[in-house]
Amino acid sequence: VSNFGGTATLTGGFTYYNPPSISAINPSSGSTAGGLSVTLTGTDFVTGNTTVTIGGNPATTINVTGSTSLTCTTPAGSAGSASVSVTTLGGTSTITNFFTYYTPLTIATVSPNQGPYTGGTSITISGTNFVAGQTSVTVGGNPATNVKVLSTMILTCTTPAGTVGAKDVVVSTPGVS
Repeated sequence: VSNFGGTATLTGGFTYYNPPSISAINPSSGSTAGGLSVTLTGTDFVTGNTTVTIGGNPATTINVTGSTSLTCTTPAGSAGSASVSVTTLGGTSTITNFFTYYTPLTIATVSPNQGPYTGGTSITISGTNFVAGQTSVTVGGNPATNVKVLSTMILTCTTPAGTVGAKDVVVSTPGVS
């Protein structure tokens, strides 16, 4: 600033920032309910001055772990592909179709719901939101075989060997709980 009284300088009085960039998100899919911790990698993230949106909704619990990495918690969203945006003092970086929301899986019935401990029982599981080629099944923590998703509501598989007693049946799709 200059005037007739001279010149005044405030050294370091203004800071320029590079715009951020995003290169990866892990995991890249999750439940429409949100609540999943994800890690974003990229460049020029700023501690204390970085926001994240996924599908246009603000992520929570943002923790910038360095200029190239941050973690955050996904917000609730709509099923399908979602854009991810990172905003810092340097600007905003957005990548479209960077995160996929899935409707949470459910299990309604398992039929038959019993068989020999040696495994080999063909079972039918009904529920919702099964994804062909991406859904797996465990019985008592052991992977079932021959998993075939017949529709988003029905799948079949063969039970693994196990120990005597009631066991949990878990249907999973990566990134979806």
